[in-house]
Amino acid sequence: MERLQKYLARAGVAARRDAEQLILAGRVKVNGKVVKELGFKVSDRDVVEVDGRIVKPEKLVYILMYKPAGYITTVDDPFGRPTVLSLLAGKVKERVFPVGRLDMNTEGLLILTNDGDLAMALTHPKHQVPKTYLALVRGTPNRAKLKELERGVLLEDGYTAPAKVNFKKPEGKNSWIEITIHEGRKRQVRRMFKKIGHPVLKLIRTRIAFLTGYGLKKGSFRYLTPAEVLKLKRLVNSNRG
Repeated sequence: MERLQKYLARAGVAARRDAEQLILAGRVKVNGKVVKELGFKVSDRDVVEVDGRIVKPEKLVYILMYKPAGYITTVDDPFGRPTVLSLLAGKVKERVFPVGRLDMNTEGLLILTNDGDLAMALTHPKHQVPKTYLALVRGTPNRAKLKELERGVLLEDGYTAPAKVNFKKPEGKNSWIEITIHEGRKRQVRRMFKKIGHPVLKLIRTRIAFLTGYGLKKGSFRYLTPAEVLKLKRLVNSNRG
């Protein structure tokens, strides 16, 4: 027996936190009855429905994608914008969902999976999973400005955690800056650079923990190896705090 939200995550419906919202919204039935209790437990013998569709756990899969700009990182979009799942259509039979988010105009690495436990662990700030970005910013931040980012800057939702920041190279009147963070606030990197007066012109996520985009072209993906999945799980377990 397991909690209903964990079952839904294991079935690839959504990450566990999003699954909890589905339950609270009354969109989930167990054996024909609506269940709104987050602690409700089910087994693989129960019939679980989401919006009238029966869902069952599938084989766990782990995908690393290079997301192009112009795609949103949601399962579906009411405005009809292209989602990252459209890049998997006809290629991946399991229902997967993005781990965390990249905004529509940001490109780079994104993990997709139907493993709700790992997805939740990778996105929880206490596990401190590092994510590295290359940002083309307007102008040239001086060392004092970069130090501000390293120490943490005050945004509308509080101070950011310390970051690792490196000046990479100039590009005309602008600059490429590498920044590594382990939080996942909405549009965080863009907001951080705007705070110091150097707004982002282009943003690329180049690394998630030890994973890089080597061999991936824009819009392409690959399955993570069992060794990589194990390493990710060990990473989040070692960073529990």
